[in-house]
Amino acid sequence: MKMWNIVLLLICTLVAQTANASPACLGSNGSNLPVMDDQVLAWKSSTPNQFLARAHVYGTLTQLYPDRNGHHHFQIQIGLAPSQTLEVVYNEDFGTVPDVRVGDKVEACGDYITSDAATTQYPASPDNAIIHWIHQSPNPAKHPSGFLIINGVLYGQGQPSH
Repeated sequence: MKMWNIVLLLICTLVAQTANASPACLGSNGSNLPVMDDQVLAWKSSTPNQFLARAHVYGTLTQLYPDRNGHHHFQIQIGLAPSQTLEVVYNEDFGTVPDVRVGDKVEACGDYITSDAATTQYPASPDNAIIHWIHQSPNPAKHPSGFLIINGVLYGQGQPSH
């Protein structure tokens, strides 16, 4: 009877871990990216405006920005210093997100862009860097999918609503 209880406990633990696991965050070469907050902070301080790379980050929501053009914008702190932040941009065409709050835990996989100066299309980020395309890709052969996890719940895996 004891052995059966141990086996049952192990199965339940594995199922719980699998249910809470993040999807794979694929880099541009198809490799699975680990959380890379330190690398993103290095890019933020050393790369030119509009530098683009795939990224996987984890942090704490520290500020909400106004929504713009069907996109949610908020800040996460990904380092120890209060200035070590990144703007998260989520396209609500790929599903709704809850009312996020300061203190929420956020994991995101998508495209990192250094954004310390305005372009003809977009203003500079208040954090000088963004992560976007944090949703399912409509065409994974052309662009890898991303994801957004807030407090352990996965978002952005729906098909675009337009």
